[in-house]
Amino acid sequence: MTEIEFTTRKWVRPEDLNANGTLFGGSLLKWIDEEATIYAILQLGNRRVVTKIISEINFVASAIKGDLIEMGLVATKFGTTSITMRAEVRNMVTRKNILTVDHIVFVGLGADGRPRPHGFTSVTDQRDRIPHSHA
Repeated sequence: MTEIEFTTRKWVRPEDLNANGTLFGGSLLKWIDEEATIYAILQLGNRRVVTKIISEINFVASAIKGDLIEMGLVATKFGTTSITMRAEVRNMVTRKNILTVDHIVFVGLGADGRPRPHGFTSVTDQRDRIPHSHA
């Protein structure tokens, strides 16, 4: 399995906390979905992507105000119109894993809103797949 690179970091701020004073799961899931969307756009070369599946999420640790967390994603499979990825989030201060999501699936869409084949079979770290138009 390809190793996950941790390239996105977030600072836990007061507005990210729940009533217990720890990181609100909804904030973290929003961050993961946003990062995964960006990753899918870059890997599929398509601005029109939608989240299809987010597998079971098991929170094993948390974070508090002022903690720094980092998120990482790795593609695990390319389908005809989709990409599947794995996500990990960890607390940089406590060095504990916060959660792992084994399967996040995104589907690339055409202008008609229907799944569109992308033609890719491997991950790129180049920016050549970034869509350059707003069409």
